[in-house]
Amino acid sequence: MAMTNSNAQMDCCSASTGSTHELVYDQKGGGTVFWVSGQMYDCIACVQMDGTAQYFPMNEGGASCGPHGMRFDASGHLWVTLEWLGELARVETDKTSKNYGTIVQRVDVNLYAKGAPVAINTHPHGLGLAADGALWFTGKLTNTVGRVDAQGNVSHFELPTIGAVPIYLSPGPDGNMWCTELASSKIAQITNDGKVTEFTIPTGNSRPIAILASPDGKAMWWSEEAGGKVGRIGMEKGNPMVEFSVPLASRDAILAGLAFDSESRLWVQQYSSPPAKGCAVENDYIVRLGAELLQKTDGDLTGVPIDYFKAPSKGTVMHRITQGPDKAMWFSELGINRIGRIALSV
Repeated sequence: MAMTNSNAQMDCCSASTGSTHELVYDQKGGGTVFWVSGQMYDCIACVQMDGTAQYFPMNEGGASCGPHGMRFDASGHLWVTLEWLGELARVETDKTSKNYGTIVQRVDVNLYAKGAPVAINTHPHGLGLAADGALWFTGKLTNTVGRVDAQGNVSHFELPTIGAVPIYLSPGPDGNMWCTELASSKIAQITNDGKVTEFTIPTGNSRPIAILASPDGKAMWWSEEAGGKVGRIGMEKGNPMVEFSVPLASRDAILAGLAFDSESRLWVQQYSSPPAKGCAVENDYIVRLGAELLQKTDGDLTGVPIDYFKAPSKGTVMHRITQGPDKAMWFSELGINRIGRIALSV
């Protein structure tokens, strides 16, 4: 089993570090292509399995756009959130098209309030795809989540908790969308017609980040940036939340993205907080929790195999992780603008 940094690095134009964000696999790409968003670079990248990359600017006309969330829709079209502009953009990924790598459709997801002199930018951040084919996004700075149906109609739904800061969202086994509320330490369930139900995480100020459905179809799982835990909530009414403390490799370690592999094992990114000036930089890891975790009901990790995979680089500020067509685990490193790969031999 090997863990490596890909030679794909977001260097399409001049910008500071802290840019390589989302990472999605293109099911239509012949088993060879990932797409990566580079928010501070105003571009996205198409990355081959060997790490070679091709870059595409998203800032038509020179306006900074901040591409972040990425998702393929039910028709296999790639969508990207343009956070600085308040738009969703569809990007052509067909290499035979003359428009390859360019924006071919835009959806305005700004808020237009009565009496407001200008549109209010929702800052669309996370992007998800519902079972009915609708695209959902988190309005990071407007305390909203939004839905775009197949006809391009946009709906906005306000979260009950003020200043919740919705970050990521994912479809649940119950047919609803679920999102994390970074600042309120809550998980929210949103129905197709916009009814929002919030669930408070037992650990206060846990800063929930990523969220996804369990492979057994029974629960939603999330990671806690500050809580150092992963959590689960069942789909049955009254099902309690359960948190599992992920053993931290260093005192300042925090959690980021998470993903299940084809063996139902949970992978969680764990990186060290940027150290104070002059202090040593700790190693970063990806942690694998065995499939036995799915059967646990009391927060106890006894009997659950836990494996640590050290990143080749430090200061990674890991962001997203997913399993590729090669069964390897692929992940993005926001802090050093790289993507990495864990080749699985067992």
